[in-house]
Amino acid sequence: MKNDPLLTRDCSTYQFPRASFRKLLFHNNRGIALITVILIIAILMAVAIELNRSSYADIHDAANLSDGIKLTYIAKSGFYGAASLLTNSKNDYDTLRDDWAKAELLSEKSANLFTDGYFIATVEDEAGKIPLNKLVNGNEYNSDIKEMLIRLLSEPEFGLDEKKAAEIVDSIKDWIDADDIITGYGAESSYYASLNPPYAAKNAQLDCIEELLMIKRVTKEIFNGTKEKPGLAGYVTVDSDEAININTAPKMVLRALSEGISAELADKMDEYRRKEGNDLSSPQWYKQVSGMAGVTIKPELITVKSNYFKIISTGRMQNMAQSVSGVIKKSQQKSFQIIKWRQD
Repeated sequence: MKNDPLLTRDCSTYQFPRASFRKLLFHNNRGIALITVILIIAILMAVAIELNRSSYADIHDAANLSDGIKLTYIAKSGFYGAASLLTNSKNDYDTLRDDWAKAELLSEKSANLFTDGYFIATVEDEAGKIPLNKLVNGNEYNSDIKEMLIRLLSEPEFGLDEKKAAEIVDSIKDWIDADDIITGYGAESSYYASLNPPYAAKNAQLDCIEELLMIKRVTKEIFNGTKEKPGLAGYVTVDSDEAININTAPKMVLRALSEGISAELADKMDEYRRKEGNDLSSPQWYKQVSGMAGVTIKPELITVKSNYFKIISTGRMQNMAQSVSGVIKKSQQKSFQIIKWRQD
């Protein structure tokens, strides 16, 4: 067998034929080019996806902004619509038979006013609630307001014992009065300084009802209520005069007006004041209610006129919502002034 020159030739000096080398180089260049093209395509796809995501996010944000603006104006429409009902009162006294107390009818019609949304508006008479800022005269208790608050918090719906009710009322007084003397079960700055974070007692009137959450023993459950229990916030106010409108007060506030008013009698009072034709121009109408002849409410504690109302209006559109709320003061010239405003 003849020796193969390829096998006997020194490999270190062996030279590939030119044609074979060009062919190998050509194949290598094609592979590199293919990889380069794939990388470029991958980069372009990533850039395209990011641009698409960014554009979609911008469009989505713009749509949300547009919808948010629409919702705000829908909610404001409900607010001013409810306010107009307050100025259309035909009597010089306020009742739950007035148009403003039926704001849900206005809400029902709102779907016809907007192409893709509606509002839900409610009106609350602040004069129908217990005025917290009238709890203190100087640095002393206003005994009438104190007794009403104690009776309110002692009602079984709140589930508080007598001591806890007194502790809350004493703490509210200490928060409002100007001195640093602890009242009964109350608390002054020495107590609040021990909390985390620490703060001082205000020693001034409440500016908003939410301040109650800063006061000793007023928990979120007591303030807002739960499914089983009412919330204190629905029965007290910082925006009214001392007298309570007996025509509009919630039934639990009616029970707090006198020890002699039971839950059953409060139901009868509510039924009487809602019935068309019954005269509610004088706060003494309660004497006409069956079972109330022997009950006395101090005349200076009750009225039939209201000046301050809270309006809450929520604009809704698909799964979005925007709320505005405020307190207005009604004047005798059938106009109103917004004294508080909040947009959530």
